[in-house]
Amino acid sequence: MDTDITSKPKVLCFSGLDPSGGAGIQADIEALFSAGCHCLPVVTSLTVQDTRNVMSAEAVSPALLVQQARAVLEDVSVQVIKIGLLGNVQTIEVVHTLLKDYPEIPVVLDPILWAGGGFEFSKDDIVGALRSLLLPLTHVLTPNTNELFALSPGADTQDAAANSLLDLGCKHLLVTGTHAQSEQVINQLYTAHQAPLRFEWPRLANEYHGSGCTLASSLAAYLAHGFEMNEAVHRAQQYTWESLQAGTRPGFGQWLPNRSYWNA
Repeated sequence: MDTDITSKPKVLCFSGLDPSGGAGIQADIEALFSAGCHCLPVVTSLTVQDTRNVMSAEAVSPALLVQQARAVLEDVSVQVIKIGLLGNVQTIEVVHTLLKDYPEIPVVLDPILWAGGGFEFSKDDIVGALRSLLLPLTHVLTPNTNELFALSPGADTQDAAANSLLDLGCKHLLVTGTHAQSEQVINQLYTAHQAPLRFEWPRLANEYHGSGCTLASSLAAYLAHGFEMNEAVHRAQQYTWESLQAGTRPGFGQWLPNRSYWNA
């Protein structure tokens, strides 16, 4: 991969700031750097959190969010947009407006509804706003199984839930099975009118903070490099699994991915 920043793919990331360094915008920057991309970070929310849980979060004002994003989009050629923590309906509405102005840029959406420790980021109707405003504009959605069922109320199986989101206009879903009680972690890629593509990974012993951010960002990176969806999905999972396997526990809570394990 070319190391010249002028030729690196550029990925615009909407994410929260995590002071523990495990998730959020730092995860995006590290994962994208590791895959040979340049991250354009737009902060959506300031959080108070450690490796155990989030204590509080405050969304960036809509005006400042728009200014951050437009300053970059009007200056730099962006190959992919990656979306993480949004936090409230106002933020979702702002991002929706921006995406409508740049429909040619593929969108990777990591639908963060709760922190790993259980903190709920907003009492707003986040699910309704995501379904109506962002999913129809999303190229690939990366929910875990809990997020999948929250986004598809009424669905009684994973396949039904995934297909209901595809029906909203989302082109692909990579559903991760880290929350399932299975010996292996089973991830599945759903695409309309195709059988799901199944991936199995050895389940690691620890609990991790930032694994979803790492997966979504690395997937955005490989798509920005021009890989086809199936290959990008495989490479992103491989990178994420190896980052988790090499992870460390710097505090009293969850382990953090080592996204620069390749540089040890």
